[in-house]
Amino acid sequence: MSHRIRTRTLTALAVLLLAAPFTQATAQAAEAAHVEGSLPSGAAYLMDMPARWNGTVLLYSHGYIPAGAPNPARNSPDDATRRLLLDQGYALIGSSYATNGWAVTDAVPDQLATLDAFTSRFGPARRTLAWGTSYGGLVTTAIAERHASRIAGSLSMCGLVQGGVANWNSTLDPVFALKALLAPDSGIRLTGLGSPAVAAEQAAAMAGAVTEAQETAAGRARIALAAALHNIPGWNDPSRPRPAPTDWDSRQAAQYQALVGLVRLPAFAWRQEAETRAGGNMSWNTGVDYTSMLGRSPYLKEVTELYGKAGLSLKNDLASLGRAPRISADPNAVDWMSRTSTFTGRLTEPQLNIHTTGDALIPVQAESAYARAASAGGSTSLLRQRYVDNAGHCTFSTGEQIAALHTLEDRVDTGRWSRSAPADLNARATEADPASAARYLAYTPASYPRPYDRSPAWDGPRG
Repeated sequence: MSHRIRTRTLTALAVLLLAAPFTQATAQAAEAAHVEGSLPSGAAYLMDMPARWNGTVLLYSHGYIPAGAPNPARNSPDDATRRLLLDQGYALIGSSYATNGWAVTDAVPDQLATLDAFTSRFGPARRTLAWGTSYGGLVTTAIAERHASRIAGSLSMCGLVQGGVANWNSTLDPVFALKALLAPDSGIRLTGLGSPAVAAEQAAAMAGAVTEAQETAAGRARIALAAALHNIPGWNDPSRPRPAPTDWDSRQAAQYQALVGLVRLPAFAWRQEAETRAGGNMSWNTGVDYTSMLGRSPYLKEVTELYGKAGLSLKNDLASLGRAPRISADPNAVDWMSRTSTFTGRLTEPQLNIHTTGDALIPVQAESAYARAASAGGSTSLLRQRYVDNAGHCTFSTGEQIAALHTLEDRVDTGRWSRSAPADLNARATEADPASAARYLAYTPASYPRPYDRSPAWDGPRG
């Protein structure tokens, strides 16, 4: 194992001003240490040890990195959060994972190996908390369910906690609707993409059809229908003003932009990479009733209004969806995705999940899927889910993230979810970083369109 070490010495004044309180049993370091190295798998790791360690190590799992993109090790969501946590005395560690893409089979062992490397270098932690964002929320939850003895608790932020099979099924639904309603004779392949070049070609064809459809009222109504099947919110870009509740046109325009993004990356390029790992197509829509699914969507009213405005029959389009040739899964690919990337809902240590309400990439309804699994797995008392009123994916403030960590710590320390209401989290966020936003609110997401889990009580289709 190779190491590149950079250390810096903090002055006594800085230690007194910035260090978190600690007991005599808490490990201390004479110097702050920044350690970079590599694991036997080839993954890089990154460790930051503060001068006065409070005894807690935070094991951070980063989000999805596409194939071919740079993939440095990460040990925190962002630099501002990293600085504040180091000031509070937390040790921060994380790895790059040995491969990019749908890398859970590399990510989990690499993260645990990083924890081993930390312990070998600095000694055992008083406690370890696992946390992660986006795809890293899936990695974190996999660690929480399968390696609970290594951690005291976990925090998933904007996490893909619906699991892999549900994710790929739900990613299939909107592009299936787009093809059936906008380009039924196009020959666009939605699964079995074969190579990155094929995936790029099919994505370009679908994006072109969607862009052209956005120019007409009928096309916009159909795009809204596809967005509703994926529960894409009408406010999903924090740089844009929040549309009024009945501003259907502005909401649809935001959904259109999000759908184009879904087409260009997750629905084709990322799917192709995941199919390669799984050994085939891991999603299906045989037996799916899209009329019923739309009826459960929180965006049904918008779809109805836009269809009426376009003079288009929603009933006829849903009938067309019902007649469109369906897609079957490869059972072996479903089995691989289920075994590696799907959850039982059986927690043995506390987990806190936070999610923005306006997330288009991993819609907030993903939390409903994991709540369902945790209920079936008997873990409801160990799980808490809280929501931040903001658009975008993982658009939490520094204070909101640190507030969630402190709330999880309280649960670990006391055995109770004390001070975990939205108002408590907002107070903690302001205390942690007075300059950052504090937007937790009481919120209940709609049900996930097509949940899939490995809980003992699972009663849904397997493929």
